[in-house]
Amino acid sequence: MNQGLYEQLVTKLINIKLSELDKNTFQVKTTNIDKAEASQILSQHIAANIQYAFSLIKGEKIIEKQIEIANKIILSLKEELKKEEFEDDLIETEGKILKAVFTKIDAHFSDLDLHLKEITPYTRLIHSELFTGGNSGTTLESELRKEILSADRVDLLVSFIKWKGIRILEKELTEFTNRGGKLRVITTTYVGATDSKAVDFLASLKNTEVKVSYNSGNERLHAKAYLFERNTGFHTGYIGSSNFSRSALTDGLEWNLKITTKEVGHIIDKFRKTFETYWQNSDFESYNKERHSEKLISALKEGKFSKEYILPTTYFDLKPFHYQSEILEKLEVERTIHNRNRNLVVAATGTGKTVISAFDYKRFRSNNNSSKLLFVAHRKEILQQARATFQGVLKDNNFGELWVDGLVPQSNEYVFASVQTLKNSLKDINRSSEYYDFIILDEAHHGAASSYRPFLNYFKPKVLLGLTATPERMDGENILEDFCNRIAAEIRLPEALNKKLLCPFQYFGISDSIDLSKVKWEKGRYVASELTNIYTKNNIRVGEIINSLEKYTNDIREIRAIGFCVSVEHAVFMAEKFKLAGLKAQYLTSKNSNKRDTLREQFKKKELNYLFVVDIFNEGVDIPEIDTVLFLRPTESLTIFLQQLGRGLRLAEGKDCLTVLDFVGNARPEYDFENKFRALIGKTTTSVRKEIEDDFPHLPLGCAIVLEKKAKETILENIRKATSLNINQLLSKISNFQHQSALPLTLQNFIDFNHIPLEAIYKKDSWSRLCQKAGIISDFDNVNEKQIYSAINKKWLSTNSTSYFSFVLKIAKRGFNINLAEFSDNEKAMLLMLHYDVWQNPEQFNSLEESIGQIGKNKLLLIEIIEVLEILIDRVDFKEIDIELPYTQPLKVHARYTRDQILVAFGDSTFEKKSSNREGVSYIDKINTELLFIDLIKSEEDYSPTTMYDDYAINEILFHWQSQNQTRSDTGKGLTYINHNKIGKRILLFVREKAKNEYGNTMGYVFIGEGNYLEHEGSKPMSIKWELNEPMPNYLWKESAKMSVG
Repeated sequence: MNQGLYEQLVTKLINIKLSELDKNTFQVKTTNIDKAEASQILSQHIAANIQYAFSLIKGEKIIEKQIEIANKIILSLKEELKKEEFEDDLIETEGKILKAVFTKIDAHFSDLDLHLKEITPYTRLIHSELFTGGNSGTTLESELRKEILSADRVDLLVSFIKWKGIRILEKELTEFTNRGGKLRVITTTYVGATDSKAVDFLASLKNTEVKVSYNSGNERLHAKAYLFERNTGFHTGYIGSSNFSRSALTDGLEWNLKITTKEVGHIIDKFRKTFETYWQNSDFESYNKERHSEKLISALKEGKFSKEYILPTTYFDLKPFHYQSEILEKLEVERTIHNRNRNLVVAATGTGKTVISAFDYKRFRSNNNSSKLLFVAHRKEILQQARATFQGVLKDNNFGELWVDGLVPQSNEYVFASVQTLKNSLKDINRSSEYYDFIILDEAHHGAASSYRPFLNYFKPKVLLGLTATPERMDGENILEDFCNRIAAEIRLPEALNKKLLCPFQYFGISDSIDLSKVKWEKGRYVASELTNIYTKNNIRVGEIINSLEKYTNDIREIRAIGFCVSVEHAVFMAEKFKLAGLKAQYLTSKNSNKRDTLREQFKKKELNYLFVVDIFNEGVDIPEIDTVLFLRPTESLTIFLQQLGRGLRLAEGKDCLTVLDFVGNARPEYDFENKFRALIGKTTTSVRKEIEDDFPHLPLGCAIVLEKKAKETILENIRKATSLNINQLLSKISNFQHQSALPLTLQNFIDFNHIPLEAIYKKDSWSRLCQKAGIISDFDNVNEKQIYSAINKKWLSTNSTSYFSFVLKIAKRGFNINLAEFSDNEKAMLLMLHYDVWQNPEQFNSLEESIGQIGKNKLLLIEIIEVLEILIDRVDFKEIDIELPYTQPLKVHARYTRDQILVAFGDSTFEKKSSNREGVSYIDKINTELLFIDLIKSEEDYSPTTMYDDYAINEILFHWQSQNQTRSDTGKGLTYINHNKIGKRILLFVREKAKNEYGNTMGYVFIGEGNYLEHEGSKPMSIKWELNEPMPNYLWKESAKMSVG
């Protein structure tokens, strides 16, 4: 037994282990069970045994069997103790959970299921939970909303209350108190951190009492805790480090423990009693705005100057962040797999584009000795900073020379040049067009400009890398033509926010009175002239905008807001109306661009509070101090939307968050809300629609999204229509394609033009059959149609492997005519994988050659197979890695495969017999290898506190895995895990996010490679740390790293 402290009930097994200890070597201390604690200790032990026993029950009627055994235990207690009351605790055989009881009389809701979804906490009412802001997802702010709405009484104990923390919960607090909920708040004026507006708002609510400690010189109250009491007895509480501020409620560096009556009732009880003693303490004075407002403001001012603040220092890290590594990997894939060497990277200003380019060049240089570099930008400061970055990454303080403002490089090998210098010197340059191997174009959106065009046309580098925050130019020029007509990689907004490279945002979706559903739509956007006409003739809307600013900002005369308008006329109109309202406003458009510098300086100094611009007008509004963004028109382009948002996300001293007001009215069905919110949320395992319905439980750290009721309904209705694409709508899009696009109708062109995922197409039918139903092609022979459609929809769309797809594509182009003798063992394995991909009844074939040959019999579907495989290969954006094993197998590390493909690859399925394995592990005896099949999310509800932390990445090379429940550490399979290296057993890990994707298809597993035993805890089950030979793929890291910060 391990040495140390225990509070372990002595069982038969423990007693045997104790008796085996050498009494001359070990000293052991045991005590008798305390009578007062006996019931809890013994019941916990029995509960653990029962839970383990229930996990062993297999078969079709698992729940029924568990209920039967549970009832036998209860009846046994009844008979043993002669207590009839146990009869009441017998479980009904239907196995139901009571979720709610509400009166129908004067109910404030009509749909019970919808109401429960709105008020039920994501982490539920019976389980405790630790909120750390890690990648497990749910934010404290989103959970508090539901706790408030489902409570009958709320007590808040917090040192600081900020308006930016209150306003994101304003709707819920108002609704709670209006329906009779009782709210009590205790806070302080310590260091002047509390906002008087926040206290005034709380004090104005019905059924609410606020108490304040005015002792600003000493923070006696350092506790931060929230209690939510319910008449049903299902109380919950939160204890931790979060004050009522924006950063505390949404930032990931705060730790807060959720506790529940059902798990730790004694702590909830102590919480209630302690709060009550504080409430009765004379140090905390009741607050009334009319009587105490001046006292509060005075105390806050005094507190604000009682302590000096030290601003944190920002340090430069030469190791790329995960999201930067992902960009670098995508760039490598673009070049090595897709043969595209002119690459554009899109990223918001401040997210490390130059760092990425330096690491990209470093990798290129390691494979290409003496490769020459040209870095081009339009300002000397940018060139100087870039050279310093490259020197740091390359660890060479002498690297690079400047060519700008009269500075001329002595050597031309590594040059950081201004575009103007290049343009002026190009005619006399003594370098060949292929002299530079690697050219980096910073702020590549200028690339279409006349100053950039000459040298772009002249130089022919091996790699051209473009960096920009703004790929869409307002002059209509297309910069993508210089970069293979595609964006190679984008730094996703949520990742930059999580790393605090950008300022967090609070996004408010405000119900707009304007109905745009009848506005004309041309070329993928609203007709601007019609929008202008609507907006500039509506004074009421201007009043609504100002009212929203009053509601959601702390002081409308102290902010720096930029408003994006549809046209020059609209910008002028908004500026004039704001001036009439007594606000300091101006417009900045092509009409007055000569005043750009003056207006920018006025804006920085708050001599102007509002600047109205048309779309992005890039050079005019690059002002980090912007703290409020107004979207005053619908932005059809996601890229432009992110560019506009990015204008406010720049970090600036004294700016803790960006306030975003987006005015949402009825929209045309073509308008895309879903991609906008996906960009704000980032990658999650749930759909955008569910994120909105659940009030955004998975947001970047520090961020919040609050949708007003009507705005939320409008957005959800739009997304429902867009995502519930029925077969008739799809056929209509296919039949009308050539009337809307000049491109030929191909599967690739169709999904690109309509922004429809390939998965959505194949959820309906095969592409060929859809085209036939749409009247584009004639009816065709249906031989193999069902099988090939199933292979694409259920197998290949769940797979992501360049090597496997490329192999299948190669034989598809041969019409699937094969001679087995021509193939290697790995290729034969991939042929068998293909065999099981396609045929649901493989017994019909006498040989593998016959099976594969049959796939190519339908020539029309053969064309479809080739096109689908080319699309699947083209969308691969990660690098596969070879793995060294003492046997051959075709799978690559970091690629994704179906379970059936994996079992074929390792010989568990053969041509003669398909494997029946469906367990979480599969031991292949003939190669002494165990395959671990791991689901990161095991619950169908996407949240299960008992399982969600079983399997997760600790870091890039350490993975925590929990064995099957019956696995003991001292015998059998558990011992083989511990000693696997000694006995030559290989452990291979396959990980997927969850069982089904958003289209209802079974997800494939990502092969993360070989695991080596490091250590374990526990037994039945064992928790094992595996050390991986290869770091986890970047694209899976966020889903796996549930416990990490950011």
